[in-house]
Amino acid sequence: MSSDVSGHALALLNRFAQADWPDYLKLRKPFETLVYNGAKTGFKLAARRSTNAQAPLALEDSGALFDLTLSDEQKMLIEMLEGFASEVLRAEAYSADEQATVSAPLLKKMHELGLVHYAVSELHGGLAGDCTTLTNALMAESLAKGDLSLAASMLVPLSSANCIRRWGSASQKAHWLPQFLKENDAPQMAIAVNEPHGLFDPLKLTTRAKRRGKHYVLHGGKCLVVRGLDASHLIIAAQTARGPALFIVDAGSKGVQRKVEPAMGLKATGTCRLQLSAVKVPLEARLSADDFNFHSFLNYAELAWCALAVGTAQSALDYVITYCNERIAFAEPISHRQGVAFMIADMAVEIDAMRLMVRNACSLAERGKPFQQMSYLTHLLCAEKAMKIATDAVQLLGGHGFTKDHPAERWYRDIRAVALMKGGLQL
Repeated sequence: MSSDVSGHALALLNRFAQADWPDYLKLRKPFETLVYNGAKTGFKLAARRSTNAQAPLALEDSGALFDLTLSDEQKMLIEMLEGFASEVLRAEAYSADEQATVSAPLLKKMHELGLVHYAVSELHGGLAGDCTTLTNALMAESLAKGDLSLAASMLVPLSSANCIRRWGSASQKAHWLPQFLKENDAPQMAIAVNEPHGLFDPLKLTTRAKRRGKHYVLHGGKCLVVRGLDASHLIIAAQTARGPALFIVDAGSKGVQRKVEPAMGLKATGTCRLQLSAVKVPLEARLSADDFNFHSFLNYAELAWCALAVGTAQSALDYVITYCNERIAFAEPISHRQGVAFMIADMAVEIDAMRLMVRNACSLAERGKPFQQMSYLTHLLCAEKAMKIATDAVQLLGGHGFTKDHPAERWYRDIRAVALMKGGLQL
């Protein structure tokens, strides 16, 4: 198994080596080091398994301290993705927001990063092990430092693969997961949960799925589907007689209607409105893991949006620190004013709190411990504090914050989605 992972990592490195853009962005060396260490780790795991060595995690074994130290691989992954975010995503963010789409060259660069490998299990040729939730959160945070909307777009394939890996049956995993790793013709999936009515409660879905013989028939509507227009397939949350469930639906099925749904933020994600009218799907299209937990499904989505909020809030803080140090008023930088300095300090404190809560919730999730309460509290904190940070960033820029000359107004619009989105992504 691990030898397959190592071989796939080397294949990914070979594909990355053929691209030109990593050279002028100075990202080739960090990426090659990352994949090399991943392959080396895979061989170590293979050796451990071959000798049937039982090595429990040090944290579990010692009962000891709460350790936030990241692995070397995670640190290198953050370095590589932050470089991509600052050099590529930030440069493309303005035009992507204005045109409400992701350009084809940028989509190609996104695909070449191979992030979906971190959502496909080792058995099916990917790099995802048992502990991937925190790594996915680190990826989301790093990418969001470039642009939240573009980062969300990049995470859609990874989210769909995570969804199938976690909730799909053995046959569904065997069919779909290897397809996500194809260089060409990989399935484009989008996750549809939000519904277009006031006070939407994801635990009270109005989209219905009724069983009729060898099919389910779906009725209802969805809104704010991230990258829904580009999707070849849709993972749709619907209410069944036995509770909420997920269905993989061909986007070209009879009765499926899609249209553009412009929103205040997340413009680059191409959000769409979805209408389902007597859409027939086979029984095997239902994600049928016996232990499916819709609450956990929603929690993993919340954590994804929280991780994006942390990255975007960090970018806002870094930006206003530079601006306030350089902006001169009354013969001194405005950062010398206590009203400004205290506001910036509060932003830094809240970001650290958000980051710690996200990582704590992800750590609980990947260790198989109850994390619903921590996820809920994390989402409450991030939805409130990230919005305040974005508001303060606009305020600190003064009149400039209201214009498109600075990215603060875009961050303000995008971060507003954190409190609203109940699906679309999945760590």
